[in-house]
Amino acid sequence: MALAIHWFRQDLRVADNPALAAAAKHGRVLPIYILEELPDGAPSPGAASRWWLHHSLAALNKALGGALSFYRGNPAAILAGLIARYDVQAVCWTRCYEPWRIARDKGLKAELRAKGVQVETHNGSLLWEPWTIKKPDGAPYKVFTPFYRKGCLQTDAPRAPLPAPPVDGFQDKTGAQSLQQLGLASADWDKRLAPHWQIGEDAAHQRFQHFLQEGLPHYKDGRNFPAQPHVSRLSPHLHFGEISPHHLWHAVRAIAPDREGAHFCSELGWREFSYYLLFHNPDLPTKNLQPQFDHFPWAEDDAALVAWQKGQTGIPMVDAGMRELRATGYMHNRVRMIAGSFLVKNLRLDWRHGERWFWQHLVDADLANNSASWQWVAGCGADAAPYFRIFNPVVQGQKFDPDGAYVRRFVPELAALPNKYLFSPWEAPAQVLRQANIQLGATYPHPIVDLQISRQKALDALRFMKEQI
Repeated sequence: MALAIHWFRQDLRVADNPALAAAAKHGRVLPIYILEELPDGAPSPGAASRWWLHHSLAALNKALGGALSFYRGNPAAILAGLIARYDVQAVCWTRCYEPWRIARDKGLKAELRAKGVQVETHNGSLLWEPWTIKKPDGAPYKVFTPFYRKGCLQTDAPRAPLPAPPVDGFQDKTGAQSLQQLGLASADWDKRLAPHWQIGEDAAHQRFQHFLQEGLPHYKDGRNFPAQPHVSRLSPHLHFGEISPHHLWHAVRAIAPDREGAHFCSELGWREFSYYLLFHNPDLPTKNLQPQFDHFPWAEDDAALVAWQKGQTGIPMVDAGMRELRATGYMHNRVRMIAGSFLVKNLRLDWRHGERWFWQHLVDADLANNSASWQWVAGCGADAAPYFRIFNPVVQGQKFDPDGAYVRRFVPELAALPNKYLFSPWEAPAQVLRQANIQLGATYPHPIVDLQISRQKALDALRFMKEQI
């Protein structure tokens, strides 16, 4: 029986999946997923990502009528075993852009073709692949706006999404494992995160439809308010490929060709820019993109780091964000910037501490987006917010959570505090604190740093760095 293998990776969907459509054209399809052995230096998926992946694979398997075969180990060895057992004519997959996958895929293509197997790889994850966007002199862009406006928008438009192909699925019943045997599931994470998410391709499309109706009409301004329903919350669905960026791009441009739709598409452009940066800077997750930051005098304070991680800094807007992350596996983007700025500027802790913590706890943890975003907020990345731009979390809370709904949800011990003092409880008179049943240092911590003093120390550290160059 002649087969084509479709190797699912970060394309866990049936619709608008060019590689799956290509496999289906060959006849019967053996759909597989491999939990890969990673090379040294490659970060293992975080706990929240593994939890999401388990449920996403379960949804995909259901969509494929139970035909998805699961494996763990070395992809080259697993594919070689399948080719030895079955008459495999072709192997198809969606391209990934992590540095080690690019190198590994190149060698794997050569091995498979040497065995006489046709190999087809397709773009199903990005609107524009990184090597297709260049400045007129051939160099890569380093600033988002020209990258997006002069590079992306002036080249070929993103292709139209494809319909779901008919898949005549074949399951490997001799060498495959069960989904449970992959060891991705976690009862603890289920208890914590499951109430907040619906996972899988159908859920992604439902979430998108909800966003089109409720979020998109006020997206450009409303996306900055964490208590309001104007963000898409599609980032984990995009990361795991449960919905394609091409589908989002064309649907939004058709429905909202105005400022709201244009701004949403530009946010898709930022996602593209992160992948672009990773492609051209493979050490982006660990190395300062701006080398002068190699001289930055980061502080070392384990107690402060733990307080930040647990949402116990005594700064309500920061604590609300960190608790949202622990409770839901997600953090609103505006609050990510506030919490990130507090870590790398007010606490002056290395941005890599934040990158690693988010990697473990975000359901949308994505190597390109996570590392590029942390370098952006730390001031050491491409097109970064300058280090001297230090978010004041009190002012940010007053501006973007004006009625305190977000802070009261995630820092409930402050719920009875009047709005005047909600974002700076240390300024509240003793009588106000007593009436709100708050005892600083007991029911809620004192601030672990003074915002003004720590801001000045950050600026002094920046001045020191510049003197070392």
